[in-house]
Amino acid sequence: MAPVHRVAVIQMHPKVIVNDSNKFLPLLSGLQPMAMEKNYQKAEGFIRAAALQGANLAVLPEYHLLNWLPHDSKFKEACGHWQTYVDKYQALAKECNINIVPGTIVELHDEGTDDERLLNVAYFIDNTGEIVGKYVKKNLWGDIERLHLTSSSSDPHPAFETPLGKVGMLICWDLAFPEAFRELISQGAKLIIIPTFWTLSDCSKEGLAINPSAEALFLDSMLTARCFENTCAIVFANAGGPAGKGYAGLSQVCVPYAGPLTRLGSHAEGMAVVDLDMAILEDAEANYQVRADLARSDWYTTDEQNPTCPRHLLILLPFYL
Repeated sequence: MAPVHRVAVIQMHPKVIVNDSNKFLPLLSGLQPMAMEKNYQKAEGFIRAAALQGANLAVLPEYHLLNWLPHDSKFKEACGHWQTYVDKYQALAKECNINIVPGTIVELHDEGTDDERLLNVAYFIDNTGEIVGKYVKKNLWGDIERLHLTSSSSDPHPAFETPLGKVGMLICWDLAFPEAFRELISQGAKLIIIPTFWTLSDCSKEGLAINPSAEALFLDSMLTARCFENTCAIVFANAGGPAGKGYAGLSQVCVPYAGPLTRLGSHAEGMAVVDLDMAILEDAEANYQVRADLARSDWYTTDEQNPTCPRHLLILLPFYL
């Protein structure tokens, strides 16, 4: 019998504070970053509430500790404290007996050397406090991210065993690439977790002139489509925030047939807890046989030089990266 997982999707506003100059930036919340501890305490409160409601998985948004203001003079310094917060989430997971994906945490590595880099990292921490999965964001969003972050580039998308079964993680703009999902489900992942910092202003002026809700349409359409075309479930945790500041919200847990089982329909902060019946995925696969077709030897072939990578992914890889 397929398991039922109680999932908490958390839509959190990554608040920020003024810097020493007391000047304000006109980005999203209008303030400067580095309120890591306050944001952690808020995230902890959500996770404790989820655990009290019987959730066995809690998922936070991308950039939930710092927001995304890499030009701030103190941003890089704050990223150097990443291990402190990974440790805190590990201890919290063990204490509350809950699996946690703490959104993403931006990590500073090899500071002051030629190899210095910022990585945008998602972790899967199990209910014993152990890290059982890690993913570094591959598909970076334009110069906004590419000028600051280092991509995982040609590294494979990893799927890993968890107390909830085989899981894969993607981050934000990865959603736009069906190849990423194909790589994960080819490894047996049935649950895909996507921490996100997706804003309404990610759309161009031309796009917004056609449809002011274009980004909401993108998210809802892509999430449901990815569930159908991969017979998988998706936990999508996006940032929320004040009205008029560009936050999209729309965090949801999505499956084939039903679409969103729960959906935070606005930009506001909040949390939704829902029972995710994995039998839905088995029924969808029996009907559509997507995974069965992918596994056929006359379609899903491998390359002699890279036996772990499907030929169709190798063909698409130059365009995808």
